[in-house]
Amino acid sequence: MQKLSILETERLILQLVNIEDAEFILELYNSPNFIKFIGDRNLRTVKDAENYIKEKFLPHVVKYGFGSFVILRKSDLKKIGNVGIYMRDGLNVPDIGFSFLPQFEGKGYGFEASKKLMEVAFSEFDLKKISAITTKENISSQKLIEKLGLKYQSIVHLPDDPEDLLYYETEN
Repeated sequence: MQKLSILETERLILQLVNIEDAEFILELYNSPNFIKFIGDRNLRTVKDAENYIKEKFLPHVVKYGFGSFVILRKSDLKKIGNVGIYMRDGLNVPDIGFSFLPQFEGKGYGFEASKKLMEVAFSEFDLKKISAITTKENISSQKLIEKLGLKYQSIVHLPDDPEDLLYYETEN
């Protein structure tokens, strides 16, 4: 298994999250849909975001060889979202997750970035299955997960989270 730090699609560049992305992560993680559908990560300052990156994202990449990518639009190198594959407590299968700043939702970027990351996960990271979770209320996420080829399996709960989550899965 190798660690890939940059991926490209027709319109996007995906690069592993690093400390220099702290301002963007702060903005993204405090956007209304992130808080509504994913949850408040209590990031209030750039320093909070830097610490989150150092404590959550970077160790994950070191341990597993994959993790969280910032999505940049090629046309202007604007940071527009985040996509990653994560090992989550309570799930036996690596989980793909994505989020975008509000002005970049609904433009096909989520499908483009997630599809590329899934292809690489199967071919380069040698994953056999990928899962996804979302809330019942997050219809746009459900549609994207299904468009990516994941199939609904069951309701799951993550540790210390009472919310019902829809669990999807696909195999290579």
